[in-house]
Amino acid sequence: VQLMESGGGLLQAAGSLRTSCAASGINFNIRHIGWYRQAPGKQRELFADITSAGTTNYADSVKGRFTISRENAKNMVYLQLNSVKPEDTAVYYCNAEKSPFYGLPSIWGQGTQVTVSS
Repeated sequence: VQLMESGGGLLQAAGSLRTSCAASGINFNIRHIGWYRQAPGKQRELFADITSAGTTNYADSVKGRFTISRENAKNMVYLQLNSVKPEDTAVYYCNAEKSPFYGLPSIWGQGTQVTVSS
């Protein structure tokens, strides 16, 4: 049972990047998935999530710039980052949210580093 992020890297401000989250061993289709990030010295924050039905939510800090999507047939969730800023620099994590209804725990990936230079 695991999530694995990939696709992070170093990019310049105003650039674009796509990160991915691959799920295995979980009931992916019924899980709500969130993207979190943690910058140095700051708390981990939720900035985008997608329900099992595909409804998306975004924090104001990324709205209009980032897009979360999922491909259930491949057990994948994607994060498209556009118009990035230096303040987007962080370790990016995906999370399968706990589901009290189904009795499923929260699951975290190991994270992928995104660094934006000015």
